[in-house]
Amino acid sequence: MAESPAVPASEFTPQRTLLSRVMGGVLSLLAMGGVVVMLASFAYGKNAARQSFDRLLVGAASDIAESVNVVEGVPVADIPVSAFGLLAFADEDRVSYSVRGPEGVLLTGHEEAKERIGDARSLMQPFFFDTKIHGEAARFVTVVRRFSERDFSGNVFVTVGQTLRARNAMAVSLTKGAAIVTGFGGLALILSAFFVIRSAMRPLERMTQDLLDRDPYDLTPMPADGPAEVAVMVHAMNRFMQRLDRQVGAMRHLISDTAHQLRTPVAAICAQAELAIEDDRDHLPQRLDRLVRRTRSLGTLLDQMLSRALVIHRADNAPPASVDLRDIALKVLEDRDHEVLAPDAVVELRIGNAPVMVMADDISLSEAVKNMLANALRHGISPVVIGTSCVQGRSAIWVEDAGSGPPPDILDKIGERFERSAASTGNSAGLGLSIVRAVAQAFAGEVQMGQTDAGFRVTLSLPQQKEVVTA
Repeated sequence: MAESPAVPASEFTPQRTLLSRVMGGVLSLLAMGGVVVMLASFAYGKNAARQSFDRLLVGAASDIAESVNVVEGVPVADIPVSAFGLLAFADEDRVSYSVRGPEGVLLTGHEEAKERIGDARSLMQPFFFDTKIHGEAARFVTVVRRFSERDFSGNVFVTVGQTLRARNAMAVSLTKGAAIVTGFGGLALILSAFFVIRSAMRPLERMTQDLLDRDPYDLTPMPADGPAEVAVMVHAMNRFMQRLDRQVGAMRHLISDTAHQLRTPVAAICAQAELAIEDDRDHLPQRLDRLVRRTRSLGTLLDQMLSRALVIHRADNAPPASVDLRDIALKVLEDRDHEVLAPDAVVELRIGNAPVMVMADDISLSEAVKNMLANALRHGISPVVIGTSCVQGRSAIWVEDAGSGPPPDILDKIGERFERSAASTGNSAGLGLSIVRAVAQAFAGEVQMGQTDAGFRVTLSLPQQKEVVTA
């Protein structure tokens, strides 16, 4: 006994769940937001540290500038201890200062602390600049004090600088604080997002469990009581199950109808064949004639059953397209099937010049009209007319014979499966108008039957489609 081929293990590889994908997206967004917050926190901390220590520098430089006095026409600086007390908050930083006269002459302080000013307007405001103290990055400020005395007139420049260690430490400290707060906030958001997303996906879990618990043959609609997104998916699934249910129902009907309808003619054919073998030569032509009639009846039955199965299948699977009913009528007439069914019957075509447009399937329409014509040829009276018309927004294709039609008491039953009228012949399977009704139902149409001035008419009416004019 041959072993069945093994299924590749890759086919059983579990896919990522929707929850993991959504949580991955949320985590990515939170990570990006965290990076942005950290950069913003660092920039804010650096700016805050700069503003704070710049105020200390201005305070120290202002104290030194206030301590400068003119003695015998020469500016003299008596550096107060409080000036450096302000800068003592950054005990690890180096400090440099200088006091210079009008010509840039160093009065006191360090030579490397050189004053800088921007323009004439900056003389009234402190001027900040960045340079180095013994090779280490530092921040400086220059404050100008103007003297206008009898024995001295000019500007005294006070420059104070400090390295950036305390500033950077303060910026890092503020960033760390923001990182801790952001981290705890991010964890809270992640947990909240997990529970919110899990709660939002419970309708999907319930729908999955409902499908798993269902009987394989249960194609009843599922309840669409979840969110709008889930309801859309459930509605689409219900429509799919309805189409599948129709397909399964059509298959069951075809199987049961075949078993029910073929049993009698097949048994009759076998009986006639056996009698033909046993009878004498005088009765042989009669037996063969009956055998031929039974065979033709069986062929007609098979044709109509297959035609009905085709129509139901295409109604669920073939997308509607723009069809001109005049083309359907012309095609049915040109196929000349009626010449085989009723060689002596007269079949006429009555169509106008204006298009008779509908949205339907041309093959299904052709099958319906063929069955309408066959029904008229079997049960009606020649001549038979195939025509099209447009009335009150409806497009119609009809078949009319010169007979009076079936009695009113059985008119309503015509069109049901295997329902035969009193005028039915042995070759009628009772499926002709059932196929027409199936086509009408598939494309929002209706079947109308009734007496006219010329005879009995069967009409397939469909919603009219406006003709699309292309340039």
